[in-house]
Amino acid sequence: MRIPLLLLVLVALAGPALATDGYRMDSYRAPVPAAAPGAETVALDAVRRLHADGGAVFIDAVPATRHDLGDRVEWTRPEPRRNIPGSLWMPNIGYGALDPAVEQWFRATLDTVTAERPGAALLFYCQADCWMSWNAAKRAAAWGYGPVLWFPGGTDDWGAAGLPLVPAVPAPWR
Repeated sequence: MRIPLLLLVLVALAGPALATDGYRMDSYRAPVPAAAPGAETVALDAVRRLHADGGAVFIDAVPATRHDLGDRVEWTRPEPRRNIPGSLWMPNIGYGALDPAVEQWFRATLDTVTAERPGAALLFYCQADCWMSWNAAKRAAAWGYGPVLWFPGGTDDWGAAGLPLVPAVPAPWR
């Protein structure tokens, strides 16, 4: 009995929980791995080129608080979100376990943008050390969307390079 109990304690102390399907479930602002399964990791120079030539749909995964108001949804954050110009801001798509309404919205929005821009990559980002974009990229790839790109430096790297950030507006709720 001591060995299984010791193993359980060691697993509990090992760090934040990953779901059985490998999504980060908590402590979303923490160092991230070098790659997201199913996605190609891209650095700032590649992201700048993709932004300049329109080769990707930029998707910001920074979370917000969702308020269901019957006929519409509003999103709030303690501070306004600023993101890369032209991005779709899709709050809450990066949680380890998605609310069914958010999952439906995420899939519907990906269906729409991939139909509107066939062949364009889906580039997911949030901030540096943010698991939200890692989870979202992994999930989009697992659902069969592609190509999927992941920019782990997010708006922190973009802004630090002196590139513009603009006020973010959430993607339409469907």
